[in-house]
Amino acid sequence: MRSFDVAVIGGGMVGASAALALRDADVSVAWIEPQAHAARMEGPGWDSRIYALTPGNAEWLTHLGVWQRVAADRVAPVEAMRIFGDEPQGRLEFDAYGAGLRELAFVVENRSVLHALWSALEGAEHVTSLRPATCTAVFWERERAVLSVSDGGELQVKLVIGADGTDSWVRREAGITSRVYDYDQVGVVANFECERPHDGTAFQWFRADGVLALLPLPGDRTSMVWSTATEHARELMQLTPDGLAATLENASQGVLGALRLITPAAGFPLKRQRVRRLVEPRAAVVGDAAHNVHPLAGQGLNLGLRDVRALSAVLAARGPISDCGEYGLLRRYERARREDILALELTTDGLQKLFANPAVWLARLRNLGLTLVDRQGPLKNLLIRHAAA
Repeated sequence: MRSFDVAVIGGGMVGASAALALRDADVSVAWIEPQAHAARMEGPGWDSRIYALTPGNAEWLTHLGVWQRVAADRVAPVEAMRIFGDEPQGRLEFDAYGAGLRELAFVVENRSVLHALWSALEGAEHVTSLRPATCTAVFWERERAVLSVSDGGELQVKLVIGADGTDSWVRREAGITSRVYDYDQVGVVANFECERPHDGTAFQWFRADGVLALLPLPGDRTSMVWSTATEHARELMQLTPDGLAATLENASQGVLGALRLITPAAGFPLKRQRVRRLVEPRAAVVGDAAHNVHPLAGQGLNLGLRDVRALSAVLAARGPISDCGEYGLLRRYERARREDILALELTTDGLQKLFANPAVWLARLRNLGLTLVDRQGPLKNLLIRHAAA
């Protein structure tokens, strides 16, 4: 039986960063991931999975030696954001310079950051990579957890970290319950070349048919995220490339001119998941295993990376506590994350419900709210700084 201090289950951005970040906690890590290799970086194409990373998370990835490995020509800084309500008077603008920041976010491809993370893990002395591999069973004991792995072996660990997504095996095996709320919406994503330069600006429209966002990509390219009703999403994904481009040009009021599709449209169902606990004895969950929020704020991945930052910091600062899976220690992580997670859950869910409500009086109220916030410089800067963490 092989022995480690920690087993990290999951090799996505959150899981890979967790395995790497635990170097500062002086622990040995078994990193278990079903895929043998990260997404390949060859070719000029673009990944449909695009994320807007906060400056705080980019700085943290720099500390881990990851951000430096991401090719600069695959990263687009966001310097401004323009938000439009569903009535002409509803408008809200954010500007990095006005808030004393260099940028509001960095738009990156999933595969670019994941490739950088996996490359950094190749040389991490504290990490033993078990891939491709999956966990088939776990036995929770007072002083340890014993994991059965698909290669036929067993691992003895002090702590199991679940970074294995929305349908987390670790969460289920640890007995952590969750509630799922289905929005009956799909997030449709695709990338386009655009006629007009975006100038580092992200755009978002709250529309009667959902929430539409355009994120800047390097060069004259943009990434669409259209959160819309399931039937409408199906219609969008059945359009021809030219048909989808024309539909988007119209919906985005032509802000980027003529568009040309460069990656096929894809969709993912939108749900909100509330997890009762983040920890149980010998277990902790992070990322989508710990929460799932509506993508209208573009903060889902950032929330997961902040989970990892908090958990790794708690383990690194454990002092005389030699057992990294001690329940009281894990509770420190849970307490540190509750406020941030709850605030984003309530904000995204509240905005989704607010703009989905067809009541005329509510439309006037929500659009007035955007305008009032836009006029409050100190409040806007406070919101920007919180979102940039």
